[in-house]
Order: sequence, then structure tokens, then C-alpha cells
Amino acid sequence: QVQLVESGGGLVQAGGSLRLSCAASGRTYAMGWFRQAPGKEREFVSAMTRSGGTTLYADSVKGRFFISRDNAENSVFLQMNNLKPEDTAVYYCAATPTGTFYSSNYYYARNYDYWGQGTQVTVSS
Repeated sequence: QVQLVESGGGLVQAGGSLRLSCAASGRTYAMGWFRQAPGKEREFVSAMTRSGGTTLYADSVKGRFFISRDNAENSVFLQMNNLKPEDTAVYYCAATPTGTFYSSNYYYARNYDYWGQGTQVTVSS
């Protein structure tokens, strides 16, 4: 069982930036980020495969959020720029142990085996 630990959340004003980090205790294939706002369902934010050959973003964050990985450290990062109040949520790191034929599978939380405990991101207007 791989453990995921997130860090880097916090309170920021609209237009500001935050960088989330997630460290895995073992080797993973795809790593990604989901978020859940109060009263809403968990939604996909971004994901990247181990090689970086597949990188995905939700439309709502394209051009503002950037995902990266450090495979040597089994870590994934999410650089969040130009943050908006609607980005306020608990952000969860997720990972899969193996790949999948369809890269579209990485958009769905059900296809991830490992989850972190979440880190709060609050954007004030």
C-alpha cells in the first residue's frame, strides 16, 4: 500500500499563487490532483503519467495550473497561479500503481487506488 502525503495548502488572495506537493511512499504510475468544495462532488484537476507522456488538465484550470513530477522522489507538484475564489476546496493527491490503455481513465476518481488526506486551499476575494 502506497501512502500519499500532501502539503502546501493555505489561504491566499485572488490572483495569488500556491504550490501543492505530494510525496508517495512508493513507486506510482499516474499521479494526479482532485478537489472537493463544500457541498460539491470531488472533481478532477490534473494528472500526469510517470513518463510525462500524458498530462491532463480540467478546463477550469488550463493555463493557470501546472503539474510536474519528480520520479526520483516519487513526488508530484501542482503550481497554481492566478487563483480564483472558485478554486477554494480541499485538494487531494491521487495515484495509480499501473497504467491504463485509455488515458481518459485518469479523469475519474474511481480509477485511482491511492489517496492522500487532503490539503485545504482557500482563495479570498
